[in-house]
Amino acid sequence: MSHQLRGASADALAVLTDKLGQVVGSGADASRVADDLFGVSDVLRREPALRRVATDVSVTPEGKAELVRGIFGSQLDAASLDLVTDAVGRRWAATRDLGDALEHLGVVAVVRSAEGAGQADALEDQLFAFERLVSGTPELRDALSDPARSVEDKRGLVRGLLDGKATPATIRLAEQSLAGTHRTVAVALEEYQKVAAAHRDRLVAEVRVARELPEAETQRLAGVLARQYGRPVHLNIVVDPDVIGGIRVEIGDDVIDGTVVSRLDDARRRLAG
Repeated sequence: MSHQLRGASADALAVLTDKLGQVVGSGADASRVADDLFGVSDVLRREPALRRVATDVSVTPEGKAELVRGIFGSQLDAASLDLVTDAVGRRWAATRDLGDALEHLGVVAVVRSAEGAGQADALEDQLFAFERLVSGTPELRDALSDPARSVEDKRGLVRGLLDGKATPATIRLAEQSLAGTHRTVAVALEEYQKVAAAHRDRLVAEVRVARELPEAETQRLAGVLARQYGRPVHLNIVVDPDVIGGIRVEIGDDVIDGTVVSRLDDARRRLAG
């Protein structure tokens, strides 16, 4: 989400997230719902007048629902339309929050589609890998942020990079990262990783090592961290030559640094003191 929802908006999103779970659990196509929610979110951002009416507390929920059905009714799946009409009937702390919440729900719907296909772990791994690629490749970063290039052109570039190498859910979120609702594509991808982890009730750890970790060591580290934090932990492994042995783990604001460099720095500080 491009900013943190608070107050009434956070309450509305929580209720709508539960409803999305019920809708998908009842058999709605999660991928179709995601596309619909992304589409409505995009329209709301482009049409300030519609956004104002849709969040205006002086307009009745019934009136707003009728407006939404008139504009989107023929284009949306029935389950998606039900979610959107419910959303406009709720209170929002700021007009932009409605569009942000619908995008967030769309991301959750994509994650649920990945879960249904048994590809949720792959989605998290691939989002991280693509975010690293974008962040570490100036030419690609510039191409994806170039205002002179159309969004469709940028989507074509993303599909060219990911087709055959990533799951449909990953490609869908990589395309959504181009919508311009976040400061950069990399920030959008980071946000989507957080949404996926939160939906699956997991923490995300970035693990920096000097060499690839064997699978057994990776599983052991995940187990140790899960016991320490009381929740499953998804590991994003980064091979970083600057680590020089050992391991560095970041989980949220926590940093566990067991690298050789860190130990040398500690020794220097003790000697200097």
